[in-house]
Amino acid sequence: MQFGFTLKPDHTIERTLALTRQAEAAGFEYGWLFDSHVLWRDPYPLLTLMAQATRTMHLGTCVTNPGTREPTVTASLLAVLQELSGGRMELGIGRGDSARRVLGKQPTSMRDLEQAVHVIRALAEGHSIEFEGAMLEMPWVATEHRLPVWIAGYGPVALKLTGRIADGAMLQIGDPDLIRWFVSQVRSSAEASGRDPASVRVMAAAPAHVGDLADGRDRTRWFPALVSNHVVDLVNKYPREDLPAELTTYVREREGYDYLHHAEVGSSNASFVSDEIVDRFCLVGPPEAHVRRLQELADAGVDQFNLYLMNGNEEEQLELYGREIIPAFRG
Repeated sequence: MQFGFTLKPDHTIERTLALTRQAEAAGFEYGWLFDSHVLWRDPYPLLTLMAQATRTMHLGTCVTNPGTREPTVTASLLAVLQELSGGRMELGIGRGDSARRVLGKQPTSMRDLEQAVHVIRALAEGHSIEFEGAMLEMPWVATEHRLPVWIAGYGPVALKLTGRIADGAMLQIGDPDLIRWFVSQVRSSAEASGRDPASVRVMAAAPAHVGDLADGRDRTRWFPALVSNHVVDLVNKYPREDLPAELTTYVREREGYDYLHHAEVGSSNASFVSDEIVDRFCLVGPPEAHVRRLQELADAGVDQFNLYLMNGNEEEQLELYGREIIPAFRG
């Protein structure tokens, strides 16, 4: 299993880079940034600096969207960053949640998401493609760098799209049973599309906090509340029998969501989230509990665990993961 980490860009630039360097030294192979440009700092200048501060770490957005980021602009940004980093950039993309909703807009359509993936990938890899009636190509792009694309989403249509066109599935959850269900949907779609199902990588992205169980629960309770935004969309769109009950039932007590307290420790958004849901969706407790859950995730098909590093004591958590947990999955 590979390990990544995600920051929401609310740290100083200096601390963002210090955490990135520490993560690479601790054995993390991927560094990701949230893309919600009104709530937090824009990720692309930070990704530029992170690329300069690292040697081997792959970097990308977790996640961007084709609404607030016009696809040709995203392609150009990533192509330049590919040059700068020596081909270490990867694209994480979805329909948009906080980046769109804080502007009073809904997430984009699946059709727009699919089109954006094709456009960004083609242009960033130096190919020509038709977009909105024009044939486009960026002749300056170095063609030796391939751009891996990860699609974020839990719904049946998103999972089918992932299996059909993506290099990886970004699954924001740490529940092995739900991961197993999502993976089965992705792999079935890949196979139906004539692809090798094993060629689509799987990421489980979730907060993790090593230490006291009660403290860890309090620090990560915000995450199931964040996930509930996507779940509510799915419940409103699909018959309940098309979705796992383990994913949908916990949102019945949800009353609303304030995006000004998005991904925030202690957020009032999480008042409806029980300890049981935290334990299923997040990784909390002593090191051995993390190793055990990560092994369960690996058995469910996860190739990369992406630690949402935004629960306080970030330096200590990186040190603990590098010393106590990552070595259990090496060699």
